[in-house]
Amino acid sequence: MTPVASLAPATVAEVVDRAARPDFDRWAGQVAGCGHCARPVRLRGRVIEHPDGGPRRVTYSTDAEPDRVLLIRCGNRRASVCPSCSFEYAGDMWQLLYAGAAGGRKGVPESIRSHPLVFATLTAPGFGAVHTTRLDRVGGSARCRPPRGAPRLCQHGRPTWCTSVHGEGDPRLGEPICADCYDYPAHVAFNWHAPELWRRFTITLRRELARTAGLTATEFTHACRVSFVKVAEFQRRGVVHFHALVRLDAPGDEFAPTVLPLDVHDLADAVKRAAEHVRLTTDMPDGSGVVLRFGQQIDTQTINGGPAELTAEHAARYIAKYATKSAEDFGVGDRRLTPAALPALGLSAHVQRLINTGWVLGGCASFEGVRRWVHMLGFRGHFASKSRRYSTTLGAIRGERRAYRQQQAAELARELGADEPDDSTLVVGNWTFAGLGYLTSGDAALAASAAARAREQRQAARDATCQPHQRGSFTQ
Repeated sequence: MTPVASLAPATVAEVVDRAARPDFDRWAGQVAGCGHCARPVRLRGRVIEHPDGGPRRVTYSTDAEPDRVLLIRCGNRRASVCPSCSFEYAGDMWQLLYAGAAGGRKGVPESIRSHPLVFATLTAPGFGAVHTTRLDRVGGSARCRPPRGAPRLCQHGRPTWCTSVHGEGDPRLGEPICADCYDYPAHVAFNWHAPELWRRFTITLRRELARTAGLTATEFTHACRVSFVKVAEFQRRGVVHFHALVRLDAPGDEFAPTVLPLDVHDLADAVKRAAEHVRLTTDMPDGSGVVLRFGQQIDTQTINGGPAELTAEHAARYIAKYATKSAEDFGVGDRRLTPAALPALGLSAHVQRLINTGWVLGGCASFEGVRRWVHMLGFRGHFASKSRRYSTTLGAIRGERRAYRQQQAAELARELGADEPDDSTLVVGNWTFAGLGYLTSGDAALAASAAARAREQRQAARDATCQPHQRGSFTQ
């Protein structure tokens, strides 16, 4: 909640002006109706009914609304852009993820719990030594990179070690020990080709599972289906890695178990072998080739089918958290940019060098288009994606919410004695885009304050009704 004392005098005047208007309650209702969106879409228009055999009538018009506009959600998934819409997106992702991991909701049967399911993390390889956090043998904080037999100085005359104990908020985390030794072209190349590496991983995984079952790839496809959902996350050094839930089903749309004798441990082993075998060679501007692969830190944790290392709820919550992240944590923003704009952004030297490297690589045929994605440090893929039959879809979840709210509105109309809608009535909406965001900084401050109060009330209600192990999960 933003204190009034911290607001500029002009913003305070705008807050007072808005609160003094006779239509303030309606404006506040619109803000609440769009979920306290940080930058709502402003629409102008009307709703016209055409009864069968009767004259048409205007049943709604924005002419009677505050500022003559209707506010609706922006729907942006990024937490740095709109916390409200991001929270709703994360909640929808949790529903999608949990339905495919535990079943019993969203049209997925509870029997899905018996299917082999693995939580996998595929990381990027190393491109050079970076500052990091480490643990000692008893779990305490250890030095970043103590010298252990390696040359004390790199070829550029800089130390190859760091004896600092970095805290979690240390801005040096993820920065190269020596920027000139760091392989920036390979780093950007990995981000750029990460979606293709993931595609090759899924193909190789099916082949590894077929080999384990003693089948050909075609025979395996007829007997088993690999379902997955994955989310990309940026590490501190600015490179993506993937978190994924991978499950084995029978072919078809009934979420039946596979008939193959494959258990969760077979699936985990196949994930590791597939990630180790995937390779992609790309041409660089200097005529050389770089072989891209996943890193050696491949982690798999079992969820279903035996002693589980991780619960379905915790895995779903962990992945949903990263579905709303992006490259904004590095200060880049969500807009396309050019190297000329970097000095005004206050970025770290490491991030600036990644962007400049991406811009240079954009002149190479194998990196055509990368300049449009330098604000994402070269990553062009979807942050969240899934196979067709992992569980439900975001569209279906949003459709459920829309139908529920329409039912609520109809029940309220009946309570107020309004006429029942006639099926023979044609309803036509005519809308035009009027702008994005609030009209004044005062309106934005009021909306942010209302959003903070709503979050506090929501958290208090959750704490009062949820069991301790349920707190913190996203629910619809």
